[in-house]
Amino acid sequence: MTEHPRLGLALAPGGLSLPGGRIAVFGPRDGVSLDPLPKESVEVITTSYPDHAHYSRLGYACALEPTGNYAAAVVFLPRAKALARDRIATARAATAGPVIVDGQKEDGIESVLKDCRARADVSGPVNKAHGKLFWFEGGDLSDWTAPPVTMPDGFVTAPGTFSADGIDPASALLADSLPTTLGAHVIDLGAGWGYLSARLAAHPGITRIDLVEADHAALACARMNVTDPRALFHWADATDWRPDTPADTVVMNPPFHTGRKVQPELGRAFIRTAAACLKPKGALWMVANRHLPYETLLGELFAEHEEIAGTASFKLLRASAPLREKARTRQPRRKALG
Repeated sequence: MTEHPRLGLALAPGGLSLPGGRIAVFGPRDGVSLDPLPKESVEVITTSYPDHAHYSRLGYACALEPTGNYAAAVVFLPRAKALARDRIATARAATAGPVIVDGQKEDGIESVLKDCRARADVSGPVNKAHGKLFWFEGGDLSDWTAPPVTMPDGFVTAPGTFSADGIDPASALLADSLPTTLGAHVIDLGAGWGYLSARLAAHPGITRIDLVEADHAALACARMNVTDPRALFHWADATDWRPDTPADTVVMNPPFHTGRKVQPELGRAFIRTAAACLKPKGALWMVANRHLPYETLLGELFAEHEEIAGTASFKLLRASAPLREKARTRQPRRKALG
């Protein structure tokens, strides 16, 4: 685990002194060390399933939202400005003590620091490793809270969720291209706020739709957007989730970023999950940015795969008949799919 480059400096002798009591830590990412803080006092607050699981394994108390009052709070800045402000406002409301804000320059810490200085008496900042950390007490930030919103088309989204401002064009391309018949059991892997599943609900013959999503805030929106009784909701890491029974179809628009860093391996992990979730004759329908190199893995894990449709920006891929473990050492055959 990487030692946090700024938190330790801020809490060094002669720096910020934390009051005794519980400390709320908002949104730390898997891999960020919280060692400068007293572990027994920390409650990690995160809606991310992988991060929640990571810090739980390390022995930290974890929650989805604040549970009472705290002596101090630490906010790790997310990329989305509305979500960043909401976290800081939530932290301010949850403690009468100092609120510590940490973030990278590329995630907008300079702008947030400027805005906080206009609202409160700010101390610091600590500058290190292409980021800043500062802290403040007091200030009225109630207008920074950002509840879920209803878009003109009726879908509910929340700040910081994928495509929070409108329907993602790649997901729309996938939904428009799906065949009428998909089988009885369909999995929406990385379901987000539920757009694909809402479209799936109109397909005849489907008796079960599994929505798998790691962001609890997005999944809460999906519950409002997909009220069909056939829908089952799973707060889980899609890279290792498995259904209780194999599915006929998996649909997905997998993520390929962690923060601002492009990570095609994340999409490849989704493909591996999809192959493991399907029946022997099941099919994967996915959309991806055109530059992402997924075809080689599809050829290794499925008997058949091809590009069905696309644009200059996106490609729609279909793969079928996931290979058994022993068969994956064979050269996969590829043929046109109707």
